[in-house]
Amino acid sequence: MGVTKKNDGGSVMGMAPQDVNAPLLSSNNARAFLSSTTFGPQTLQAGGRTAPRRVREIENIWIPMSDGTKIAARMWLPEDAEESPVPALIEYIPYRKRDSYRLFDDSMHPYLASYGYACVRPDIRGSGDSEGLPQDEYVKQEQDDGAEIIAWLARQPWCTGKVGMFGLSWGGFSALQVAARRPPELKAIITVCSTDDRYTDDAHYTGGVINDAMIFEWGVRWAAYCGLPPDPSIVGDRWRDMWVERLSNLDFYPMNWLAHQHRDAFWKHGSISEDYASIECPVYAVGGWSDPYCCTVPRMLANLKCPRKGLVGPWGHQYPNEGDPGPAVDWLTEALRWWDYWLKDIDTGIMDEPIYRMWMQDEAPMRGTHEIPGRWVAEDAWPSPRISPCKYFLNRDGLDTDPGAETARVLSPLQTVGLTAPDWHWRDLDMDAPTDQRTDDGRSLTFDSKPLEGDFEILGAPVVTLDLAVDKPVAFLAVRLNEVEPDGLTKRITFNILNLTHRDSHEFPQPLEPGKRYRIRMLLQDCAHVFKSGRRIRVAVSTAYWPAYFPSPEPVTLTVYAGGSELELPVRPPRVEDVHLNPFGPAFVPESVGQTVLENAPAPTRVYEWDVGTNKLTMRSVMSGDRCRLDATGTEMWWTTSETTEILDHDPTSAIVDTQYITTMKREDWNVRVESSLRVSLTKDDFVCVGQIKALEHDIEIFTKIWERAIPRMLV
Repeated sequence: MGVTKKNDGGSVMGMAPQDVNAPLLSSNNARAFLSSTTFGPQTLQAGGRTAPRRVREIENIWIPMSDGTKIAARMWLPEDAEESPVPALIEYIPYRKRDSYRLFDDSMHPYLASYGYACVRPDIRGSGDSEGLPQDEYVKQEQDDGAEIIAWLARQPWCTGKVGMFGLSWGGFSALQVAARRPPELKAIITVCSTDDRYTDDAHYTGGVINDAMIFEWGVRWAAYCGLPPDPSIVGDRWRDMWVERLSNLDFYPMNWLAHQHRDAFWKHGSISEDYASIECPVYAVGGWSDPYCCTVPRMLANLKCPRKGLVGPWGHQYPNEGDPGPAVDWLTEALRWWDYWLKDIDTGIMDEPIYRMWMQDEAPMRGTHEIPGRWVAEDAWPSPRISPCKYFLNRDGLDTDPGAETARVLSPLQTVGLTAPDWHWRDLDMDAPTDQRTDDGRSLTFDSKPLEGDFEILGAPVVTLDLAVDKPVAFLAVRLNEVEPDGLTKRITFNILNLTHRDSHEFPQPLEPGKRYRIRMLLQDCAHVFKSGRRIRVAVSTAYWPAYFPSPEPVTLTVYAGGSELELPVRPPRVEDVHLNPFGPAFVPESVGQTVLENAPAPTRVYEWDVGTNKLTMRSVMSGDRCRLDATGTEMWWTTSETTEILDHDPTSAIVDTQYITTMKREDWNVRVESSLRVSLTKDDFVCVGQIKALEHDIEIFTKIWERAIPRMLV
């Protein structure tokens, strides 16, 4: 029996198929709702803002591009917008407004619209219901279209001419990239869990090392998304022709990403770090310490010249009102303070507050932890002149504030170090987040401090400088900063990984000279953490971090010269003003139209198998989504993803990754499925890839394409 999420009578409902292409403000094309009955009284307690307005939902509008392509968008518009025009807010992503992302959109856009904004959710060209062919990530055409959409919105009679742009992940990238084009109508943006540098801080590479746990899983999922058809209720009988055209023009994007192993023009495009000054409109950058993009916010605050604010909570890859681990906050009220200030000229006081606000964590996040103790703190400038470095030396006997005698410490190669933190991105805190680090620490070089005599907090990027030598021309370095409790429990505070051939440049890497000593300065990821009295600080060093990152071409023996190697911690003194920070309200998520769960998905699983005879580690993981029916459209959806990785502890070229993603959509006489898979194996010289896309209609295969490619390894 299905579990139904009921509509309480005020939620936005989808339009009947015959109405979805009606004129923009046709009464048959939009159903009004009253925000107060939809969201509950707590959402109306927004001091200084006008009372909510009645809103109509428009299931589909077509936005024409200059080349004749039409972009499909869903819109929420205050009923009186023609008489009293409003600013427009756009979230620009390829994640299918009609089905896959519908409930996410319903939980945000109608609410924002009720406070006097036209909220618009286009499908990027070639995705969802929009016309055009599928595209790789963040191409120029996508940004060209974004600028045209903004100009079109600003010209509408219900718009004041002012537009804001926001989004999470891809939507956050889009906001930054389009803002860098400086469309005059774009007055401010909010970017959440995004990046300013597509090479150093995205799902593909970290420090010149391949993000094995994400580049392939995400790449396979993205390929499947690109292969899905538009909805017949939106585009009519041409849906199948559009589907076949999409499939026929698909590329297997993960192989493209794997072919660009250095920071070349492919990655520079769409990276605002190439020219921070290109963004002139105000930017609110938001992130989470449990999100892999946690370094982006402080880096943009330091480098952007436009008006800007930064917020980092304990969250993962989510909006702050849904943040996990918590505490989550009332993000929608905070967002409206930003939009009202920049798009309506209302002084909400948001720009009088400190530029950078963050959650100071009393404990590091660990597997199964969904609430992080701590407190909100802030800095008036970033970088903050209040932060001071505290230096420890990596000595033979551990960490100390004084350098010891030089001692060579040698680490033999082991390819399975990294099991305590198997993922670049934590989709499931109960399965993916780091756990007790002792298993990995016991197979790494470690340097421990004495028990701390008092609490102190750090904010920013710790720096580890190592005097080292390796015995191969290509070598990777993984460094973890841990906290060891008196009973031995060890938690990862932060970490980073570096391809040592990239020690001077990600664009022009150079091989190492075996046996030669190098001094490597390595920034760890930004963090905010309170080290506790009685606990120890530990630095752990390894040459592998599997399965989150692909291994080097050959086993590497590492020598670290203790005595001359260092750890530098960014120590933050207390700030008395923190207790007076404007408090966030309790988190809430407005109710969406809802869905009926037809079949609950099984709990995600990850199984480790260790062959003691061969020292082979195999990891199998499976995750699925509930089979559900969208109440507004009747569309049924479900998906499943699986991955198998294996590696021999003594041989990095034995690594294999096998990933699959299957997504299905079904309604009445419409039944489509796309299956995507990728297998990657290694030699010393090549990545050997086999990818496949398969499309089925009513369980009958209508399209299959296989890509086979050997991609040369270029110092990676």
